[in-house]
Amino acid sequence: MVVLNSGPPRKGPTYFFLSKMAASSRAQVLDLYRAMLRESKHFSAYNYRTYAIRRIRDAFRENKNVQDPVEIQTLVNKAKRDLGMIRRQVHIGQLYSTNKLIIENQEKPKT
Repeated sequence: MVVLNSGPPRKGPTYFFLSKMAASSRAQVLDLYRAMLRESKHFSAYNYRTYAIRRIRDAFRENKNVQDPVEIQTLVNKAKRDLGMIRRQVHIGQLYSTNKLIIENQEKPKT
């Protein structure tokens, strides 16, 4: 969760702006997180897929306590660039697909 104002709640337009900005950036970060995970699940190669998902989760957990609005915006811009890179790599991977690994071909147990 991103908190921009850690002091006591204030009234007035400044507090409203900060809380609205925090809610906006939080929503934007969550949207980016979901989009990156969703796109990473489309990697055709098992190793790329699991690495990308693990790396995305680790990076977002690592930066969850960042409170500086400038740094948050920098991280959001980096995540947007990374999302574009993931989309391109998924597309390239689909052009040159390979056979699935044994670990991917396992059937789920029937109950």
